[in-house]
Order: sequence, then structure tokens, then C-alpha cells
Amino acid sequence: MKKFLSALLLTVLTISTVFAGGPKNQYVMIKTSYGECIIRLYNQTPKHRDNFIKLVKQGFYNGTLFHRVIQNFMIQGGDPDSKDTTKAKPGAELGNGDVGYTVPAEFRDSLFHKRGVLAAARDDNPAKASSGCQFYIVEGKRFTDVKMDSLEKTPRMNGHKIPAWQREYYKSVGGAPHLDQNYTVYGEVVIGIDMIDRIAAVKTDGNDRPVTNVPMTVELLSKKECNQLDNLLNLKQ
Repeated sequence: MKKFLSALLLTVLTISTVFAGGPKNQYVMIKTSYGECIIRLYNQTPKHRDNFIKLVKQGFYNGTLFHRVIQNFMIQGGDPDSKDTTKAKPGAELGNGDVGYTVPAEFRDSLFHKRGVLAAARDDNPAKASSGCQFYIVEGKRFTDVKMDSLEKTPRMNGHKIPAWQREYYKSVGGAPHLDQNYTVYGEVVIGIDMIDRIAAVKTDGNDRPVTNVPMTVELLSKKECNQLDNLLNLKQ
């Protein structure tokens, strides 16, 4: 009996220790008529993480559209103009709305444009600072070594060499390597990547805008839910 109680106490203490410090990561859920997905925000990009959390708490994204969709590449959303009925009429070009500030670039060698990542859109500014609100999620496609060799020679890559371990990912799973070190990656889909595939396949017009609107709602998951996901994904350490 004593051995049983000791084991039980050890289990309780272990669980308490795991949950005492709170979750290691913040997760958000994006819901659309094409399903939902859960995204883990990266702690390695705190400025983008905290800005996104702030906007989600404000309900900023609720009702905005995925206004730019390119199959085998990405789906883009977060333009505040897209929920303004006077600006988002059928056929109108979207993507110019913003929040009046940018977020400094946070490039990390370990973070790259693999399939399913969340990244910040931006205009053509020299500092590569991110839009304060617009984002995209990579659907991507697979790349061969020959294609990646060719990409590395383009001015857009600015001399960036794709590491071998990332090349293996791009070859086997896919992504958008030509965007690396040009746009800040700050999260990734951990559940529900099929939502991105379904949205990426919708019919679009000449501006890559879905012919039928794709509105979204975005919400923060609770601490309990984040803890559960950390444990499920083995990210507690």
C-alpha cells in the first residue's frame, strides 16, 4: 500500500510540476467554412507572436477574409479592408489595408518556409519589416535539388543558401524556399493542414481573390488547451 501511495504521489507531483509553470507555447485556432486549424506561435519571434496575440484578443481578425489565394503556394488574409463592405465588394482588389505600424523583421536560421508555416506579409520596404496585421499560411509544393540550386542564384535569395536539412524537408514535404530570409516566419499549423489545402483550391479571380468570400474567426486557446497541446507535441522541455 505504501509503495502504491508513493507512486501515486509521485505521479501527482509530476503532473503538478508540468502544469505549474503554464504552457510553453501559445496556440490559436482559425475557423472558416472550409474547416479549422490550430497554429503554434513561435517563441523565437516574440515581436510577431505578441503582436498577433494582441490582435486576436481584440477580435481584429474576426470577419476578415482570406483575400489572396494561390494553389501550391499560400493563402493570405488579415486585411482590415476585407471586412469593410464598402471596400470588399465582389471583384474588388484587397490587400492594401493595414493597422498603421510595422513589426521589425525577425529572421531565424531555424525557421523556414516549410509547408504549413504562418508568416507575415509585407510591402517592399528595405528593412523587410512586416505588416502589422496581414499574414499568410504556406501550402507550398515539393522542390528538387536542381530547382533549389536555381533559386539560390536569383537576386531574391540575396546569396542565401538553403541548408541540407531544410532541403530534405522541401523535397519530401514541400514549402516555399524562395521566401526564406525575406519574410518573417512566426508560427506553424500543428492540426488541420487540410483546411489550408481546401482554401488554396477554391476558384479565384484575376487578383487571386476567391470568387466566393472565405471569412475567418481567430481565437486564442486557453492555458489548459495549450498545455495539452504542448504535451501532445512533446514540447514541454
